Amino acid sequence: MLMNDNQVQTLVEALPYLSKFKNKTIVVKYGGNAMLNDELKTKVLQDVVFLQCAGMRPVLVHGGGPEITRMLMQAGKKSEFVSGLRVTDAESVGIAEMALVGKINTDLVAHLNTLGGKAVGLNGKDSNLIQAKKHLADVYENGEVNLVDIGYVGNVEKINTELIDVLLDGGFIPVIAPTGVGAQGETYNINADSVAGEIAGALKAEKLLVLTDVRGIYADYRDENSFLSTLTFEKAQELIIRGKIDGGMIPKVRACITALSGGAKKTHIIDGRTEHSILMEIFSDKGVGTEVVKEIR
Repeated sequence: MLMNDNQVQTLVEALPYLSKFKNKTIVVKYGGNAMLNDELKTKVLQDVVFLQCAGMRPVLVHGGGPEITRMLMQAGKKSEFVSGLRVTDAESVGIAEMALVGKINTDLVAHLNTLGGKAVGLNGKDSNLIQAKKHLADVYENGEVNLVDIGYVGNVEKINTELIDVLLDGGFIPVIAPTGVGAQGETYNINADSVAGEIAGALKAEKLLVLTDVRGIYADYRDENSFLSTLTFEKAQELIIRGKIDGGMIPKVRACITALSGGAKKTHIIDGRTEHSILMEIFSDKGVGTEVVKEIR
């Protein structure tokens, strides 16, 4: 099949980026509707395989909240949330681990390999990859902040990059479930955005791409005309403080800030509902989402 002029132009536009990002680490945080829709899932995973075939070093970090909720319901357990985080008792964290590691992670690895990739599934317990400690949720009552124990919900203490580096050097795509391991070997369920930000920073990644269900960041989330194509993380923090970024976007923006603070070069929040949004963000002059950077030059 012959290529048309637009297809040729697209390839020409991509050429400098192919050269620039060869051998660079690209961390993709995968979640939202792009994970629930089978057709979109294939497009996202095709993009990840393309990055590997183009000589880059992709790392995929995934979420799985809906699957955890479904499996908890099957077990007769109702999901409760405090400050947006799931209350997770000992039984629930075992179910969450089954959902994230036993179901979602293995499915993604199999799908990537079917598409021609070389994927390997990981979780926080593998070689102490994601070392974690208990997270205490902030609860505001009567003008005061109280710290509440919500069970086996964790914060990342340290990312052990050794295993990730070995796999990347061997030409594999690490697919990482957001579960952490505590000092006594206990499992912690961790926000996937947070894990992706920590991993991108620890790897000094060239890019972190966070897939979400909106176009990107808005100066005011209630106004679609206030879309921002680029902003610094200081401006992002300011928008959070002023209440201009809504609850669901906050952990994604904070993941970008964490990644940049840790040493990642650039971060992007993009719409995972748009087919091949990863490739459009990396290989086009304009991009498709919001770029969060340390400073605008």
